[in-house]
Amino acid sequence: MKFQADRETLLKPIQAVVGVVERRQTMPILANMLLVANDKGLSVTATDLEVELVATVALDVQQPGEVTVPGRKLLDICRALPDGAKVSVAVDKGRVVIKSGRSRFTLSTLPATEFPSVDDIQAKQTTAIKQDVLAELIDRTHFAMAQQDVRYYLNGMLLELRDNAIRAVATDGHRLAMSEAKASGEETTQVIVPRKGVLELHRLLGGESGDANISFGANHLRVTLGGSRLTTKLIDGRFPDYERVLPKGGDKDVIADRQLLREALQRASILSNEKYRGVRLQLSKNLLKIQAHNPEQEEAEDEVEVEYGGAEMEIGFNVNYLLDALGAITTDTARITLTDGNSSCLIREPGNEKCKYVVMPMRL
Repeated sequence: MKFQADRETLLKPIQAVVGVVERRQTMPILANMLLVANDKGLSVTATDLEVELVATVALDVQQPGEVTVPGRKLLDICRALPDGAKVSVAVDKGRVVIKSGRSRFTLSTLPATEFPSVDDIQAKQTTAIKQDVLAELIDRTHFAMAQQDVRYYLNGMLLELRDNAIRAVATDGHRLAMSEAKASGEETTQVIVPRKGVLELHRLLGGESGDANISFGANHLRVTLGGSRLTTKLIDGRFPDYERVLPKGGDKDVIADRQLLREALQRASILSNEKYRGVRLQLSKNLLKIQAHNPEQEEAEDEVEVEYGGAEMEIGFNVNYLLDALGAITTDTARITLTDGNSSCLIREPGNEKCKYVVMPMRL
């Protein structure tokens, strides 16, 4: 194998896949990247057996071939070379030799035949969606995923395709985030994408435009975009019936300036209990009072003018959950729908039913 490229050309696919290269791994080959050079250019593959990333780039290949090399070392070498440097990569006596200017590096290799890869995912359904739309779906929901919950099916995101729409839903049992966008596909398909797969896909999407093609397999999800491809294993489990969690019949609507409310919550949270992060909301006509206190007997109180004409009420929430939901909303105002002091609240953008955030109350 032998090829040449500019430093920047070579760096791009390596940076795209390095996120899944394991620092501490049980199999030495998982610390390596698979380099495959052919007449189409170079493809770079990395995997941790749960998520596989492949990035391709067109470059000048003098001799086709394939080999695996230590991924992080390859990245560090490319990063350390000067901007605009010409890089040549060749296999010599079972090792990879990288030359650039007066610099020369020799890396150990492992056989490409030992590298684990996912070829066919047996796709049952496929759909296409704009990359920026998919990035926004993840942006608006991923913060509600659980981390290391014993209910393993919560440690990921539900992607649901039905009625020519794709929904992303995440919940940790205390709050729920749901967002929806148009996509082709009438047959209902549900998959749970693990947390790492979601975060790597989010990173890969960046702010790029163009199409993302999503293939739903029995055990894998594959997303192809431009010169990159992500394949992730799916969580085998049953996601909660999220539609039952969405509060219905709430009769107390609060319309608030999103930024003013966020700032008031952030101020009050400074003196909230560090463990439980609780704040008390007191509603009266066109006024929301926010209170927090902690075991040191310290107290915070803030007031925000809102549009509200219902009965007076009091309810407690985890302030971080409210801030996350308000942070995911993009409009100037937020609509908060409440039922009573013991029921979940529903947070939305006024006039937009495609994004919904549910936060369960807490006793204070």
